[in-house]
Amino acid sequence: MNDRQHADVEDYHSYVLVTGANGGLGYAICCRLIDEYLLTRPSSHSLRLIITTRDKTKSHDTIAKLKDHIFRTRKHHKVHEKTPLVAKIYLQSEQVDLCNLRSVQRLVSRLIRSLPKLDTVILNAGHGGFIGVDWPLAIWTVLTNFPQAVTYPNFKLSGVGDLTAPQVPEDTSTVAGKPTQLGLVFCSNVFGHYMLVHGVTPLLSNSPASPGRIIWISSLEAYDSAFSIDDLQGLSSPSAYESSKRLTDVLALSSSLPITQPWVDRFLPPPADHRPPKQYVAHPGICATNILPIHWILVYVMTAAFYVARWVGSPWHTVTSYKGACAPVWLALASQEELDAIEDKGGAGKWGSSIDWQGEERVSRTEVQGWGIGGEVGDNVGLPKSSRPREVEDLSEEERERFVLLGRKCWQSMENLRVEWERLLKEEDD
Repeated sequence: MNDRQHADVEDYHSYVLVTGANGGLGYAICCRLIDEYLLTRPSSHSLRLIITTRDKTKSHDTIAKLKDHIFRTRKHHKVHEKTPLVAKIYLQSEQVDLCNLRSVQRLVSRLIRSLPKLDTVILNAGHGGFIGVDWPLAIWTVLTNFPQAVTYPNFKLSGVGDLTAPQVPEDTSTVAGKPTQLGLVFCSNVFGHYMLVHGVTPLLSNSPASPGRIIWISSLEAYDSAFSIDDLQGLSSPSAYESSKRLTDVLALSSSLPITQPWVDRFLPPPADHRPPKQYVAHPGICATNILPIHWILVYVMTAAFYVARWVGSPWHTVTSYKGACAPVWLALASQEELDAIEDKGGAGKWGSSIDWQGEERVSRTEVQGWGIGGEVGDNVGLPKSSRPREVEDLSEEERERFVLLGRKCWQSMENLRVEWERLLKEEDD
């Protein structure tokens, strides 16, 4: 590393990577990161925002939109007028297909060569795998239990057994009898990110002031019932998206437990002279996005229903992606001392973007089945029953122990899968 790169590693230069940045929540996270960084950091600080999309056209369009956003932010807030904002925010675009492990490896190589460090990675990109809506069930649940229906829907239809394209040529002799494909939703939402983070661990471990942060983006729909450790990739599940988000929650929330450390340390080898990266999980609340394939007119109906839910007391209907970006951006920019103080007192938790009826967003700790708010047994949620999933009860000691053991099994399975696929790709190279 040259002298310029050593200087860049100083704390006042921040490097943040956001996957799936070309639209929806990912683009909103980028915009909100820019806005809050400009409004809360002195002009001597700078942010390099690395965005990933699946192709160069999307990257070009996203960079153009973000540059326009920077210009409009500068004009609206009139901040740091003596220092051009283009010298404060640096945009870098990269392309990756998270369902293609070779593509992930190429991105890792480019990042290792071009960056001195990574302060934060926000793992947002993903695939819903939804194919439609069970309309009779949707109408019935909306009419009979409106708050639950629009917060924890059970009427979305998903594809079952969807696979990625072959990761290696299927006729290669070295892979005979071995899998060449992965679950599509699993790979897009979890495993592609998992391989990416493992690859850039040296960058996440190169921040001298505080540990690097890994922010997994989850969902309120991370139902325990959707996931089975015996079907890690969700190939047999009718709820592959929800299964992947439950796995995300379990991995992130159990990552600091002693029982998972043998596998977490293999995933993120501890650096010799810095604190190892820390893992967090966040969700955007309920946003009106295009993840569900419905007619555009119904998108307006859905959005109106979300506003009604907010007005009658739901804390989770952020509706817009920008408000939904509140929690992940806060996790990216909060001081390490603040985060450590909260989690030392209340335990590791799931951070959610919540909102009041007037539309004022905030960050709230979110209940997770089997873990509660921070792994503490008992009723410490503070939410009305209508704002909690149907299947969730107050955390018991038995449920917490089951969650901890599930965390160990998930980490062991993910590490075994990573090692298996790295070996398989290397064998194909050889």
